[in-house]
Amino acid sequence: MHIYFNPLDSVCKSVIGAVSDTTKLKLTAFSADKGKLTLYVKNDFTGKEVAYPMRKSSGGFFAYLTLPAGLYWYHFATNSERFGRNADLYAEKGSFDNFQLTVFREGGVDDSNVINGKIIYQIFPDRFCRVGDFEVGFDKIKRDDWGGEPTYRNEQGLVKNNEFFGGNFKGIESKLEYLKSLGVGVVYLNPISKAYSSHGYDTGDYLTVDPVLGTEADLKRLLKKAEKLGISFVFDGVYNHTGADSAYFNRYRSYDEVGAYNSKKSKYYPWYDFKKYPDDYVCWWDFINLPSIKKGSKDFQDFIVEKVLPKYFKLGFKGVRLDVVDELDESFWQRIRKTVKNFSHDNAVIGEVWEDATNKIAYGKRRKYFLGDELDSVMNYPLKDAIVSFLLKQDTTELARLICEQVNNYSSADLKRLMNVLSTHDTPRIITVLGRNRVVTDKDMLKYERLDEEQYARGKRLSEIAYVLTYTLYGTPSVYYGDEAGLTGDLDPYNRRCYPYGSEDKDMLDFFRWLGSVRESSDAIKRGTAKIIYRDRYVLVYERQYLDERVFVAVSRNESDVKLKFSQPLIKFGETAYSNEFTLHSDGYLILKN
Repeated sequence: MHIYFNPLDSVCKSVIGAVSDTTKLKLTAFSADKGKLTLYVKNDFTGKEVAYPMRKSSGGFFAYLTLPAGLYWYHFATNSERFGRNADLYAEKGSFDNFQLTVFREGGVDDSNVINGKIIYQIFPDRFCRVGDFEVGFDKIKRDDWGGEPTYRNEQGLVKNNEFFGGNFKGIESKLEYLKSLGVGVVYLNPISKAYSSHGYDTGDYLTVDPVLGTEADLKRLLKKAEKLGISFVFDGVYNHTGADSAYFNRYRSYDEVGAYNSKKSKYYPWYDFKKYPDDYVCWWDFINLPSIKKGSKDFQDFIVEKVLPKYFKLGFKGVRLDVVDELDESFWQRIRKTVKNFSHDNAVIGEVWEDATNKIAYGKRRKYFLGDELDSVMNYPLKDAIVSFLLKQDTTELARLICEQVNNYSSADLKRLMNVLSTHDTPRIITVLGRNRVVTDKDMLKYERLDEEQYARGKRLSEIAYVLTYTLYGTPSVYYGDEAGLTGDLDPYNRRCYPYGSEDKDMLDFFRWLGSVRESSDAIKRGTAKIIYRDRYVLVYERQYLDERVFVAVSRNESDVKLKFSQPLIKFGETAYSNEFTLHSDGYLILKN
């Protein structure tokens, strides 16, 4: 028997993507052969598999499903043959890959969210913009050379992350109009609570903003001014660990509080997991300056949801990004979500998840992030990896497969909110990734690495294609500060260089402003369906559609120009002449609309 089934074809699957638990879903597999076909559906959480005999119709077989919220896997079978998915999500005889079906709770997923349709701009606060002088405190280094090279190891060979360039809240406030010119609607800030390091992931005091960044009054003023400009702010929630140099642990006695390290009678002692008191304790990835919070610590969780979150949302924040969310107890981040949504249903909860969040397994357990009433978005690292693969390998295979999978696995509402990253504080800058033809991971050697003129030109050219993809595919594009100015850099701290004021790449700035205006002018790009309509090894063409608006995006890694012909007249954004034929240049892109 030969069958045709494609879950991205509405003729085969009545709803594209994830479905609600009240949906009566129709699955249809087409075949000219006579015989019987059975649909097998397995509940991932219970392990129970149910067989659904499919009814015969003209040219095919069909079955109806209404399933409780959960993650499911399905395939088709005759008495002797099994039909599962192939790489492009089509049914294939003898395949042992099941199709995925995500079922979410009705009412748990909707289009109401502060990040919907927006452009996100990520800021590492110490390195974005400085206004005024600053002080850093004991055992910290003040850097007055804005734009100087960050230090990985100090003269003693230690990695301390204790040098500050003085970026602050006033500096961000001074650049709000600049962000608006890029089309930015949401700013995501790396940690702003008081900490020893410049990166802030070693929290010292959750209830105090870091004095190097400014005062609480400075932060309030920033958020109020941003709100008037239509820009919302999201803060980094680091709730899996604290700093060893914190009010709660207080290993170095920097705080007046009696910390867990100082006494077993400390009110914070139950927060931490000591193997042998006081020097042997559980740490995040064995970093002794990052003691982990004990899983299930109710006192700590109460502190976060009852004191910390209310403080920041009352200041004016509209969302939180949960650092290493897969290391938090499920009940904890569900409490976090409930607290965040109590302030406003539109507030965003974004998770740091590096894989497909609809089916992720972490620490031996399947995670439930997108079944309704959980996360609103995650950092879309899988898309980033697929884009990089396409651009470096000159092969669309991985990118096309990933697009198909994400359209299939996420609900249409969640798909539109995926945070499409290319550079972050945890990864090398995209221009560096695409410009260099080799990978260097030794941070001691990275100090000497620079892109030459030819490498920079290559990285710049390819990064424009990468950003066209993140801006015009489903999801919300995220720009790491300085990418739009041509900033380069490898792994941290070199990806955390200061914004290059006075030496920005003007062509890149113009490109980002243009790309922002294209996105803002198109409902199809911001909220439409996504469908691949053509691909070969070097060229990918996809369509975004919303109501009567259709947008076609084509990208190429071909070494020569390609002629594209469409069945209807189209026009480039910003131009006036319609045509059915266009030239897609080598290492180029086209964004067309009807």
